[in-house]
Amino acid sequence: MACVDGLTGLPEAWETIFPRTQVQLCIVHKVRQSLRDVGWRERRAVARDLRAIYGAPTVTEAEAALDRVALTWDAHYPTISTSWRRDWTRLTVFFDDPPAIRKVLYTTNAIASLNYSLRKTLKKRGALPTDEAILKVLSLGLQRLAKNWTAPIPEWKRARNQFAMILGDRVPTSD
Repeated sequence: MACVDGLTGLPEAWETIFPRTQVQLCIVHKVRQSLRDVGWRERRAVARDLRAIYGAPTVTEAEAALDRVALTWDAHYPTISTSWRRDWTRLTVFFDDPPAIRKVLYTTNAIASLNYSLRKTLKKRGALPTDEAILKVLSLGLQRLAKNWTAPIPEWKRARNQFAMILGDRVPTSD
């Protein structure tokens, strides 16, 4: 299972290297992309309507929600529903999984946040003389960031149990 942002070719690369991988596009990235050209006064309403898509209990209900988004917003923002329809098979992969797993798989925000923090750490240092110096700065940066990772993933225990049922012995028995 993999959740990726909208980088062109990344899902195909995952599937080439790991053929049995289910590749899900990041819902948060898709929503942000959808809201990029929406006026400030309408953002909340469009976001609420998009939430009905990825928050639907089944893919059939998600399709109905997408149809409602198209009816409501295509006159002003036709690229939103077009974009979602173009990526539909990659956006709805997580509907194959139980709801507990969906909450873990629908976004790459944790990874994006880590990458942002590491880039910021390197940028503060300017030029570094060697590759070893870069690795040392990144290692120390990871240690500093790890101290802030105290909040558990919401409903992780339920998700982990679902993963264990689906993936069997590939899920370790201890945390």
